[in-house]
Amino acid sequence: MYVTPHILVVEDDREISALVARYLRANDCRVAVAADAREMDRQLADGHFDLIVLDLMLPGEDGLSICRRIRRTSRIPIVMLTAKSEELDRIVGLELGADDYLAKPFNPRELLARVRAVLRRCETEEDRAGDGAPKTHAFAGHRLDVLARRLENAEGAEVALTGAEFDLLLVLVERPGRVLSRDRLLDLTQGRAAGPFERSIDILISRIRRKIEVDPHHPEIVKTVRSGGYLFAAEVEST
Repeated sequence: MYVTPHILVVEDDREISALVARYLRANDCRVAVAADAREMDRQLADGHFDLIVLDLMLPGEDGLSICRRIRRTSRIPIVMLTAKSEELDRIVGLELGADDYLAKPFNPRELLARVRAVLRRCETEEDRAGDGAPKTHAFAGHRLDVLARRLENAEGAEVALTGAEFDLLLVLVERPGRVLSRDRLLDLTQGRAAGPFERSIDILISRIRRKIEVDPHHPEIVKTVRSGGYLFAAEVEST
């Protein structure tokens, strides 16, 4: 049964907020809006949402701080809106756990496509719970729990991953020994093509290496293939 997604738009620009809400509603979404962190907290306390569209520049608590705070207690998908010149903030947003980002000014159709892609990834993970697909992947002393979205090291301690890091690591673990280009990885994790200056995959790979490699500067698990992309070189046991 199809369930209409419930989206919370956190944006202080009333024109942008109204435009986004109107377009999402016209495309079969339920939408609530908030102009700042305080309104967002009230909305989250009063109802269930499937995804948050979060502006970076907000009065009071900014989007990066909000994203960090939400990720402490929730895995709700977040699509972050940023200014075109704020590449560093987009990178930080991904590091803090945003699932995707979109630079302003943007076409509402592209925002809708990003929202749907993120929601599809979440649905795919839920489907894995009942379709007989592997629930855990063990590699190089680590254990990746697909349903709990949790990575454990050899001592059984949790290795903290952002949502974007988990999604990318899962794609790699599920395809060991295959060379995957940056474009392919971006498509598999975020459902979109790379832009001319797209660096998010490289940044996420670097962060993942810091968390799973003995020596991140000389990686043995996630290897770089020159002019090709990345290859997950460790043996994987899936159950």
